Amino acid sequence: MENQALGEQAYGAVENQGYTMEAAADGSAAAPLSEVEASTDLPTVPSEDATSTVEATLVPDQSFGGNSTVVTDTTTDVQGQAEESAVLTEEDRLWNIVMANPADFTAWTSLIQEVDKSEAPDRIHRVYDKFLEEFPLCYGYWKKYADHEIRWGSHQSTIAVYERAVQAVTYSVDIWTHYCSYFISKQEDPDEIRRLFERGLSYVGSDYMSHILWDKYLEFEVGLNEINRISQLYTRIIQLPIQKLDHYYHSYKQFITLHTLSDLQTDEEKIATMAAMPATTITEANNVEAGAAEGVVDEEGNMMGAKVEGSVKQEQGSEWSEENELAKFNYFRDELYKAAKEQDARISDYESAIRRPYFHVKPLDDAQLANWHRYLDFMEKEGDFAKVVKLYERCLIACANYPEYWIRYVSHMDLQGSMEYAVDALTRATQIFVKRRPEIHLFAARFKEEHGDIEGARLEYQFLNSTLAPGLLESIVRAANFEYRQANIDGASMVFTSAIEYEKSKEESRALPYLFIQYARFLDQVVQDTEKARGVYADALAFLPLSKTLWEALIHFETYRSGPKDLERLESLIEEATSAPKPDVPGLSAVDREEISNIYLEFVDLFGDLERLKKAEARHRHLFPLRKTLESRKRSSDGSGSDRAKMLKVSASSPAQAGGPAYANGQSQWGAGYGQQGYVQPSQAWQQQPAQQAQAQPQQWNAAYGPQPAGYNAYGTYGAYGATQPQALPPPQQQPAAAYGSYAQGYTPQPAYPQQPAYTQQQAPAQQAYYPAYY
Repeated sequence: MENQALGEQAYGAVENQGYTMEAAADGSAAAPLSEVEASTDLPTVPSEDATSTVEATLVPDQSFGGNSTVVTDTTTDVQGQAEESAVLTEEDRLWNIVMANPADFTAWTSLIQEVDKSEAPDRIHRVYDKFLEEFPLCYGYWKKYADHEIRWGSHQSTIAVYERAVQAVTYSVDIWTHYCSYFISKQEDPDEIRRLFERGLSYVGSDYMSHILWDKYLEFEVGLNEINRISQLYTRIIQLPIQKLDHYYHSYKQFITLHTLSDLQTDEEKIATMAAMPATTITEANNVEAGAAEGVVDEEGNMMGAKVEGSVKQEQGSEWSEENELAKFNYFRDELYKAAKEQDARISDYESAIRRPYFHVKPLDDAQLANWHRYLDFMEKEGDFAKVVKLYERCLIACANYPEYWIRYVSHMDLQGSMEYAVDALTRATQIFVKRRPEIHLFAARFKEEHGDIEGARLEYQFLNSTLAPGLLESIVRAANFEYRQANIDGASMVFTSAIEYEKSKEESRALPYLFIQYARFLDQVVQDTEKARGVYADALAFLPLSKTLWEALIHFETYRSGPKDLERLESLIEEATSAPKPDVPGLSAVDREEISNIYLEFVDLFGDLERLKKAEARHRHLFPLRKTLESRKRSSDGSGSDRAKMLKVSASSPAQAGGPAYANGQSQWGAGYGQQGYVQPSQAWQQQPAQQAQAQPQQWNAAYGPQPAGYNAYGTYGAYGATQPQALPPPQQQPAAAYGSYAQGYTPQPAYPQQPAYTQQQAPAQQAYYPAYY
């Protein structure tokens, strides 16, 4: 049954439909979301020009006996009608909201409520199709959609809606139960109904809460008085570790006492029973059955009634007896029940911690998120591939908005060699469920690169940097590193220069200084072009002369490039950076200038001679005679006076995890620290956070410029996203914030490794993809 669940292809009236393409009311296929957003079928506001229209109507003038006519100006009436039509209806207003922000769940639900009042099929089709395209896991709305079709009396359309529903949320017990209930009311062929039940049970029959579907199946068979089928259903149920296991076991034991063994046995058990019976007993049993059928009497004159039909008598001296066979029958089922109880004891703690097994846009609490990770860890150790897949699919209903679970699923399937499942899950994640989250596209790019899909990886980076999150520093750096690994140095440089030009076009960009720095490091340490890197710093300071971050980076660059051999060049930079501002030439603040001077003092103290050190100290005292107070010393020691140290402190206090962001509350961490840089998380009512939480969001550009012990390699591989628990970064070391040594984190150039062959779709063992009609 497990293999059947994994291998069965979806079938029915909408076999070739997927999530991103919905059937329109006229039977044609609707456009994907990107095309829908650009379509012109939105409600339009009539132009104000309509009020300038003048209608001249000829009406009889009764004052002249009706023989004359006068011209009546109806301009006022037309203007009133135009003004009335120009007012947007509530439905039109809500359509405008959801088209501008398709992720606004609250606006969608309000729109559906408004449209439901109309009872207009075309409007209802449109709103449900668009909503379920965006939120396909909302099984309750699939049920409401089907109910509309039922009210309109369209059986085929209802079936089509339910087929789309079970493709969209295949592992929902509820939607299968609703579908089977409707099918029972309309279908007269019991075998067709059983086929639908079996199809649903192949996916959700082992779900811990699957009793509602099993109950519906049992109710159907009881209505037909199919004793043997009921017995077989009970036998299947009591070997599953589900919530109502004890209830089913005790119900089955009572059921057994009400029926004969031959009614309860399966065909295989009947054959085994006949094989164990002595030949004389078999003949006697056949005669008994014939006598019962013909209404004959036994030797004592007693009628062979229905109660003894099919029963057998134990031949004296024989080991076989019906009591023994019944005992074997019960023993076999008791053993199944015991095994199921043992498994139930192992998973009950995980199952009881799942408070919300269905999908909702509201974030899950940390306890439930951690429980899913622990449950997946347990099931992976068990090693049952079919059960692992089903648990992941259940998890990705409740946790569909969390990229970390999609990444974990893809990574595990890849590790198991099931590329078909891995690619299927990755496609669903990037195209449907978390398509607006940068981290899933970063993971997809690395995954595709690893498996030889170089062009696919490049397209992911291009989509990130041009459409989804332009200006996202991590994406830019990874894209440049990617091009370098493909031996495309010009392409890597183009990634940086394009991003820099984009950030220059903004009025204010917090990422721009760090883009300049990363580009200069790339040129210096990878391309080995020191002069070009120095030119990048020069261009950067010409554009951002008041950026202390750039000044510190340039000074650090010169210290390890020029070093003690060229103190004159470094000294000239220090003089330029620390010179007092003039009326027509703005300069750095006094605090920033003092910190830069301190960097130079530490460098000279380490590499310079005594005379140069005395000269530097004298210059520092001259420029900052009153600045070196106890307060400033404290600020320097705890790092609070450095922009870079501040960023590190913010990052350390945030629930960020190494190698990828953490999602303690399900919200995107990219938008909080980087919202002004290009990527903005769609605003939703349920995403509002308390002010104190919003202040603790990490700044993504900081992570790319913080301490990098392994240089560019510190960005990690895609596997780092698969961490099971969000972990806080360790606090930064207590050291002078502006010390020149804090920048000594350059990176080792990464050699371009040979391109791997393109991956092939591998067939998982005895299984097929769940959603064959997605794409």
